[in-house]
Amino acid sequence: MDFPISGVHINPLYLAGVGFLVGILGGFFGVGGSFIAGPALFAVGLPMNFVVGTDLAHIVGKSVVAAKKHRALGNVDFKLGLLMAAGTIAGVEVGAQVVQYLKRAAKADVVIALTFIAMLGAMSAFMGWESWQSLQMSRGRRKKSAGSERGAGGKGDVSAIAHVAKAIHAFHLPPMIQLPASGIAQVSLWLVLGVAFTGGLLSGFLGGGAGYFRMPALVYLLGVPTHLAVGTDLFEVVISAGYGTISHALKGNVDILIALVMHTGAALGAHLGVSLTEKFHGVGIRLAFAPLPLFGAALIAYTLLARH
Repeated sequence: MDFPISGVHINPLYLAGVGFLVGILGGFFGVGGSFIAGPALFAVGLPMNFVVGTDLAHIVGKSVVAAKKHRALGNVDFKLGLLMAAGTIAGVEVGAQVVQYLKRAAKADVVIALTFIAMLGAMSAFMGWESWQSLQMSRGRRKKSAGSERGAGGKGDVSAIAHVAKAIHAFHLPPMIQLPASGIAQVSLWLVLGVAFTGGLLSGFLGGGAGYFRMPALVYLLGVPTHLAVGTDLFEVVISAGYGTISHALKGNVDILIALVMHTGAALGAHLGVSLTEKFHGVGIRLAFAPLPLFGAALIAYTLLARH
């Protein structure tokens, strides 16, 4: 099928299949799935500036479906999501401007691709290490005292998260806010906005909702329970990715037809992914997520080598 906006030819079944996979990942992990969708689009010839903008467009619809279901399950902290949206939107615009600069310099494909690989590799390594440590700690606690392993990170989460979040929360930089829905008595507003801005910058620059950064940051830096981090991130992505889509569309970086075809599969996958979260503990969700970014990084690296 020809897509005249971006000037590429892609099998629509391939796009729907990628959307379905991304929908499952988004609903289950609370991430936009750009670590899979972006590399998959890049691999079939879509220029990287269109990968970024189109991925944002398709994620909006999928995130609405997943966030709605997470809301019904009580997994959304609306106060935190709205506060983060402000910082994320600012970051998205900065990232989009950087993409425009690289597009004019004809360097978008290589620079964005290499940044993607570095980011995904680092995130995968950190989450794998932390999740394994938490799992070992959980097993040790169960041996000492059955039924006492429920900790700061949500269902089955243990103190590996709590230690990191506690150390960060020890630094008080006013104004301090309370997030009762997430069980956080006090946290600096600047920390919340900093996490949001960084996630927005990655979203605007690399595409997607940047959940591969923001969801772990909500858990490790803010101490949000994993299930709430998943739902809240999806709620926030609806706002920030919506803005990012408009910004990139105005810059000519969105192929809306590709996004719509992908959404047909993503909406179905999102329902399935959300349902699966109720069957896993928080540490299990994070451990399952850890190796996935490596697949996206490997696909981007292969595509770059094949083209050059």
